[in-house]
Amino acid sequence: MDVDEAVQRYGSAKRAGGHEPRTRPDGLDDAAVTALGKLSEALEVVEHARGMLYGFHRLTGRADATLQRAVALLREAGLDSQADVVEECVVGRNVLPGMWTFQVVEAYDDCYWSVFREVVDRVREEAGDPERHRYEAEMKEREQQPR
Repeated sequence: MDVDEAVQRYGSAKRAGGHEPRTRPDGLDDAAVTALGKLSEALEVVEHARGMLYGFHRLTGRADATLQRAVALLREAGLDSQADVVEECVVGRNVLPGMWTFQVVEAYDDCYWSVFREVVDRVREEAGDPERHRYEAEMKEREQQPR
């Protein structure tokens, strides 16, 4: 298959369509765009970590619900003393001292994630570029230029 056949079949990555190129604000040089891009990259890592934390929260909750079902099945099987141990020592247990997973998520959101986002947004704004992904937008423009 040659390039023309491939473009006919799949379309070209060089013809983005559907968007207007972002205009870089006056006075915003390459160094600032790179620095702000790195700041955005750090925020993306924090967003990913937050998603994983929510995954941890959901999986732990699912494990506890499954554990409760196991306790019921142990009782149905006549294993009451074993069910008592599981129910007393594990069901509803804190994952950190004094905290269930929802409290871990809330503490992360309140103490770290929300502050991180707000500081990043403010730094971008004060640097003269409130755009969240300028570095990537400019990369997209370069990579989608026709040959």
